[in-house]
Amino acid sequence: MKPSAQKQVAKVTPDSGYRLEEQVGYILRQASQRHASIFAARIPEQLTTTQFATLVRLQEVGPCSQNQLGRLTAMDGATIKGVTDRLIQRGFVAATVDPEDGRRRMLALTSDGVGVVARAIPAGLEITAETLEPLSAEEREQFLTLLKKLR
Repeated sequence: MKPSAQKQVAKVTPDSGYRLEEQVGYILRQASQRHASIFAARIPEQLTTTQFATLVRLQEVGPCSQNQLGRLTAMDGATIKGVTDRLIQRGFVAATVDPEDGRRRMLALTSDGVGVVARAIPAGLEITAETLEPLSAEEREQFLTLLKKLR
């Protein structure tokens, strides 16, 4: 093979200054994995984080359109549809057609959904407490304030 046909491989030396373990994305992913593990172990009904957020928002705002619910939970249209379809299949959410606009799908908690939210919210508080447990009270407040700036 001719030298010109060989792929050029960039050389990165240890003195490049890049340390993976110091990079924000790497650290956030590790913290997220820790939180996800705590969440999965403690949340009732094997809810996913997106299902939990959806149920809690519906409990907060009451019946609303699927589009509005997506905005309120920071999910795009395809994601919120998949999440709500699964919650409907599980009997936690009911969907109806908006009588004022037949194209709009309205969503509401069922009585089973209300029960799940009632059990899940205390678990959510425990999950947050356990996730933040390594931090002092002052550090927790500071950490959450800084994270919100990154939204």
